[in-house]
Amino acid sequence: MSSRLFAICFHTALPVDLGRFWSGVLGWELAAGPDDDIAVLPPDGAGYRLRFLPGTVPKTGQNRAHFDLTSASPEDQRRTVARALQRGGTHLDVGQLPEEGHVVLADPDGNEFCVIEAGNDFLAGTGAVGALACDGTQEVGYFWSAALRWPLVWDQDQETAIQSPAGGTKITWGGPPVAPKSGANRLRLELALDAEADLEAETGRLLSLGATRAPGEEARGRAFLLDPDGNEFTVGHLG
Repeated sequence: MSSRLFAICFHTALPVDLGRFWSGVLGWELAAGPDDDIAVLPPDGAGYRLRFLPGTVPKTGQNRAHFDLTSASPEDQRRTVARALQRGGTHLDVGQLPEEGHVVLADPDGNEFCVIEAGNDFLAGTGAVGALACDGTQEVGYFWSAALRWPLVWDQDQETAIQSPAGGTKITWGGPPVAPKSGANRLRLELALDAEADLEAETGRLLSLGATRAPGEEARGRAFLLDPDGNEFTVGHLG
């Protein structure tokens, strides 16, 4: 059995604050684990969780990935923005045009996200987190489609998107131009294996698809890898 997307991890100096922020904005349950491992759990218990891990990764520019949150109506969009601002979020100018309907914000640690206007057909039916929108190549979209065994739901003009066969959040890549990577990513994907699965075999599969080993990082029961665009991710057994 191949690995599955277990969590989207934020490496932050404010794990507790960010956990509370995103729990409040999304309405997901906040859970605290050992070693300051803070998680926000999806309401149906399926899909991925958000994890907030202690880290000192400096912010050197826009993150390579951000959330696009959905809205059921203009009023719903305004309520989501208000919840974010009340919990320490801020408005952000990334060059968006006045006529664009989405609202760009940053969480209390400066991580960008968008609240998308109602009526966005591409994000229809995805849930509160419509997309993890990434800066990346077509190649990396193909890699993640094969790695997660999620089908491509968009592949046009070097832009790609994938989605679990069960539905939910899409992961998208905007194609060129892709900004050069500067330092380690703050947001990373964490893949999980069932207890009986073979970590070495799954690591070999991911390497055969185009991943490479991340230099200098290792932990028992976990592999640290880079996708074809150099983005860090992990795969390992739970616990």
